[in-house]
Amino acid sequence: MSGRTYQVGLSLSALRGYGSPMNSLAITNRAYASGLARAFGGAIIFGLPLLMTMEMWMLGLSIHPLRLALFMLLNFVVLVILSRFGGFEPTSTIGEDVLDAFGAYAVGIVTAALILALFGLLGFHTTRAEFAGMIAVQAIPTSFGAMLARKQFADGESEKEEEQMERSAGYAGQLFLMLAGAMFLAFNVAPTEEIILIGFKMSAWHDLALIAASLLVLHALVYAVGFAGQELAPDGHRTARLFLGFTCPGYAIAMLASFYILWTFGRVEGAPLEAVLGCMVVLGFPASVGAAIARLVV
Repeated sequence: MSGRTYQVGLSLSALRGYGSPMNSLAITNRAYASGLARAFGGAIIFGLPLLMTMEMWMLGLSIHPLRLALFMLLNFVVLVILSRFGGFEPTSTIGEDVLDAFGAYAVGIVTAALILALFGLLGFHTTRAEFAGMIAVQAIPTSFGAMLARKQFADGESEKEEEQMERSAGYAGQLFLMLAGAMFLAFNVAPTEEIILIGFKMSAWHDLALIAASLLVLHALVYAVGFAGQELAPDGHRTARLFLGFTCPGYAIAMLASFYILWTFGRVEGAPLEAVLGCMVVLGFPASVGAAIARLVV
C-alpha cells in the first residue's frame, strides 16, 4: 500500500511539472517571450528618431528597389552575425542565429508599421508600393534595435552570454562590430540633406581636420576615455600599434560604409568626385563614432 502511495505521489509531482520536460519548455518559452518583449522595446528606442524623420518617409518612396533589396539582405546578414555576438536571446548554433535574425526583422517590420500607422503616414490611402518601401526602409533601424535589446535591457549574464562575448573578442569580431556600428549610425543621418550641404561648405582643410578628428574620436572612445564596457587593449599593444591595427582599419570601414550608404540612397550619381569624397568625410564622422561605440553596445 505504501509503495502505491509513493508511486501516486511521484505521478502527481510529474503532473505538477517538477523537473519535467514540459516545465523546462515553459521556462524556455517564457524566456523567449521576455526577449521578444525587450526586442520591441529596443526597436522603438533605436528606430523612433528615424520613424519621425521626413527624409526617411520620402526615401521609402524614392529609393531604387534593387538597392533597397540589397541593403535589406546585407542588414539581415549583419543581424545574423550580431546574434552570434549578442542577440535578443543567447544562441548556440548558426541556425538559432538565423531564426533570431528573422525574429528581429519581424519585430522591426511590425514596430515600423504600427508606429507609422499611428502617425497617420500609412493607411487605406497608401499604395502597396509606398507601403512596402516605407516599411522596408524603416525596418532596418528597428530590426537593429530589436537585435541589441537583450544587451541593453536584460539583467545579468548567463554562460551562453559569456560565450557570445568571447566570440566577439577576436580581431575579426571587433572589425565586424565596427562595421555594424558604422552602418547603423551613418544610416541615421545619411538621408538628411545636411550631409550634402556640410560637404559643400567644407574646404579641403576642413576635410583633413575632420578626418583627423574622426580618427581621434574613434581611438579615444574605444581605448582611452574609460566608458563602461570599454575594450581593453590587447597584451603587448602600445598606442601606435593599437592605432595602426584597430583605429585606422576602423576608420577605413567607416568610410566604406559611408560610401555604400550614400550609393544606396542615390547620393553619388552624377556628383563630381570631390563632392562624393566630401560627403564621405562628413558621413564618416558619425560612422566613426558608431564604429567606436559598437563594442560598448553589443
